[in-house]
Amino acid sequence: MRRLILIGLTAGALAFTAAPGNAQFGDLLKKGQDVLGGSKTGDASGVSGLTTDEITQGLKEALRVGSDRVVTQVGKNDGYNGDPAIRLPLPGSLKSVQSALSAAGMSGMLDDLELKLNRAAEAAAPKAKSIFVDAIAAMTVEDAKKIYNGPDDAATRYFQSKMTKPLAAEMAPVVSDSLSDVGAIKSYDSVMGQYKQIPFVPDAKADLTEYVVEKGMDGIFHYLAKEEAAIRQNPLKRSTAVLKKVFGGT
Repeated sequence: MRRLILIGLTAGALAFTAAPGNAQFGDLLKKGQDVLGGSKTGDASGVSGLTTDEITQGLKEALRVGSDRVVTQVGKNDGYNGDPAIRLPLPGSLKSVQSALSAAGMSGMLDDLELKLNRAAEAAAPKAKSIFVDAIAAMTVEDAKKIYNGPDDAATRYFQSKMTKPLAAEMAPVVSDSLSDVGAIKSYDSVMGQYKQIPFVPDAKADLTEYVVEKGMDGIFHYLAKEEAAIRQNPLKRSTAVLKKVFGGT
């Protein structure tokens, strides 16, 4: 029964994330319909004609499509800046700078810096696509079973464990270049120059590259967890024949 539900989950994931007409989605959905309809027999795994490898590949495809959608979402213009859930605020290490300059009527400089930090995160996000592809390709049958049997964010946790270090390494040089390209470094230097002219303020500094990389990854995993939970809990509101048969009609 768990494996049958996984088939429905896979179909639901693809229906939830893929554009209409996606050939891979259609193929996998047809497999699910065949299995649940009983038209296939004699499988190696004992699951109505669908092998464990096929189930694993279906899950991989669902995760690939879902992760691609998330990266595309956050990597577009205002993907971070226009989204309160993942928008990058100024680094906490600049709180004293923010307070001092705001009191001096120079909050506009801080707003400009914050905007440019978000622009840098948006520019770097597409780098995550290839890292997701590698992590999914390395997924084993055992990994897939753990993801299916785990909590609603099990796939997200899997990706975090496999991707955090390589993703940070890939994004760091892109973020560094982006900070310069979008004018964040210049904006930061201007902010700090003004701050240092104010008497008796404490020292303050921020590693902008490290900060944007960390928060950029947080934004990606934030939405990946939401995507995963939605796929598990409400696969296209069970509107397909496969999902109705596995989970019951809505």
